[in-house]
Amino acid sequence: MSSAQPARRAWTCSDLVALPEDQLRHELIDGEHFVSPSPNTAHQSISINLLRMLLRHLDARESGRVFHAPFDVKLSLFTVLVPDLVYFTTERFARVVNEKHATAAPDLVVEILSPGTRRRDKGRKRAVYDREGVREYWIVDPEAGSVTVLRRPRANAGLTDVAVLTLAKGETLESPLFPGLQIPLRGVFRWRRTTAIDPGAVRRR
Repeated sequence: MSSAQPARRAWTCSDLVALPEDQLRHELIDGEHFVSPSPNTAHQSISINLLRMLLRHLDARESGRVFHAPFDVKLSLFTVLVPDLVYFTTERFARVVNEKHATAAPDLVVEILSPGTRRRDKGRKRAVYDREGVREYWIVDPEAGSVTVLRRPRANAGLTDVAVLTLAKGETLESPLFPGLQIPLRGVFRWRRTTAIDPGAVRRR
């Protein structure tokens, strides 16, 4: 008697559409379904900080569009991702974004690590972004206070670790996608300076 297990059915984007609304993040990677909980305070603060800085730069130049989660990037029938932040140049936005979602990879993807997504963001999702042609991928680590920048050195090359920038060193993030923009990490991780707890205050409650 064979002990082989039946093949697991691959999920498709139609399966995602059929799910009830539950305020969770549902993604597909090559037919495998992943669910992520709502982001925590640090995650949300970092996302808002980055979004504000990018919007301020883009509003002055009208050089592209930035979106924050939830915004679906439908790469195939079996792969639908919901990155934390995405950026499209004006030309690419006109070609690959419709009324519901993006139909191809953004120019920039930003993922903010959390305990439940850390391994996937640095592994399988990085591989998908690489193969689908994302020009830059920023991996933001709230615990380490760092941003890992991956970039294609040329059009036909893969994503390469260009730099790991840290808050501890007071570094600034720059990108050829945003000429003239400097993003100080102290601004990205601004939440860290306002979350200190006074132990005495806790005991007095």
